Amino acid sequence: MKIEKIKEEINRLKEGKNALILVHNYQIPEVQDVADFLGDSLDLAKKASNTDAENIIFCGVDFMAESAKILNPDKRVILPDISASCPMAHMVNIDGLKKLKKEHLEAEIVCYINTTAEAKTYADICCTSSNGKKVVEKTSSKKVIFIPDRNLGLYIQRQVPEKEMMFWPGYCSTHNNIRKEDILNLKNKYPNAEVLVHPECRIEVIDIADHALSTNGMVNYIQKSDTKEFIIGTEKDICYRFECENPGKEFYPVKSAICKNMKKITAEKILQSLKTLKPVINIPDDIMREAKQPLQKMMNIGRGD
Repeated sequence: MKIEKIKEEINRLKEGKNALILVHNYQIPEVQDVADFLGDSLDLAKKASNTDAENIIFCGVDFMAESAKILNPDKRVILPDISASCPMAHMVNIDGLKKLKKEHLEAEIVCYINTTAEAKTYADICCTSSNGKKVVEKTSSKKVIFIPDRNLGLYIQRQVPEKEMMFWPGYCSTHNNIRKEDILNLKNKYPNAEVLVHPECRIEVIDIADHALSTNGMVNYIQKSDTKEFIIGTEKDICYRFECENPGKEFYPVKSAICKNMKKITAEKILQSLKTLKPVINIPDDIMREAKQPLQKMMNIGRGD
């Protein structure tokens, strides 16, 4: 079936199925095109919580769909490709986390949303890249255990120096593999371009950027900016959204910044999920109950950028 026919069929089916299609900024263009709502992890979690739709088709990776399910236990959350996983989310070793907490009983655990549902059950509060600083500032303890992204943790530590932060040695390979040289080479080629990078990048990359922003932070900044050229240091397919929303502006991604897991979902798989209402995200009730508290605390704090 041709892509335009698939998109038409998706739009026809979703109303009858009482379904909402939530799409992360890193999804491929054909998936972005069928979104009811396009955003970052925090925006998508909020939208999932505020919809009356019975079925949520979540186009992202596993931890995002899990978060939507935890916040909406009575709704059916569907991940069109159940193998779309976030490697960083699975870097937290639960036994190791328990041991670390036992050694630092006074510390609060701040858990980046990019973690499994089970890891969230050990957290005091969750955060996203957009509100990490705000969350850490609001912790009552001077000591913070930050899991799992060391790069994001180091970025936050600079902004909240009064906190003593310990970092889990996790990372997002897509962002960690963006090198200082990649940005400098693009800057040499496009000297008038502003450099926007994600806070999951290495510190030396952040240091040469004009701004470190979450994906939706980038969306909002670009829309308001008078600048016409931007070098983008995050997953490259976000540039499709930028181009659609900002005609007349140019975007230069790091071409190697690709998350293969984000590319697993296609329009055809969304159509199949609408037909079958599968694959469904299922999480044990006890884990959902325990993981909901730190997620809800994060939701109550809201955005930070």
